[in-house]
Amino acid sequence: MPETAVPHDGSTAPTGRHRHGAGPAIAILRGGTGDHVEDVIGTLVEAGVTAIEVTTNTPRWREGITWAVERYGSAATVGVGTVLDTRQLDEAAAAGATFAVSPHTDAALGERAHERGLGWYPGAATPTEIVRAWQLGARAVKLFPAAQLGGPAFLRQVLAPLGFVDVIPTGGIGVEDAAEYLAAGAVAVGLGSPLVGDALTSGDLDALRGRAERLVAGLAR
Repeated sequence: MPETAVPHDGSTAPTGRHRHGAGPAIAILRGGTGDHVEDVIGTLVEAGVTAIEVTTNTPRWREGITWAVERYGSAATVGVGTVLDTRQLDEAAAAGATFAVSPHTDAALGERAHERGLGWYPGAATPTEIVRAWQLGARAVKLFPAAQLGGPAFLRQVLAPLGFVDVIPTGGIGVEDAAEYLAAGAVAVGLGSPLVGDALTSGDLDALRGRAERLVAGLAR
């Protein structure tokens, strides 16, 4: 299996942009008890955060994806996160996911995601890794961990020569500073605990709704 089984067109800078199409923010659901997955997804979507990533280390992640797809249809884009093997990709596709996110870049995952019709968002940290992921067919590259790498300033520097790559920074991004990443060139941002908080464990939907509404308002400015 060649590593370039899912290239854009063989060139470093593809002619067409592969934009993430579900809004400027992806909510990342990770962990919890599994009891509140559907309620958390519903609260986020109704507050305007319409891209949802449910990670494979979240209890009942398959059920959550299936429920969201059946409940919202095209009104929300639902994907799977922390994908580490092709079996998880197959299960996510069967549940109705439309995109798959990994903390790393693995050509085999990219090929299987392509076969299953899933948008592939592999993780990368350096310019070399970012370009490699893009050449392997990533719809967008997950810059991870974004805040620890240097935040918007780092992203801006990286995109100066690599502006042809669609980048979704993730990791340590807060509700109040998400817009700075978009201004630096990101096509979207991924937010986990700063947005979701303890809602997956406590079921505190009021606080979650407040954070989600602040995020949506801040990104709309």
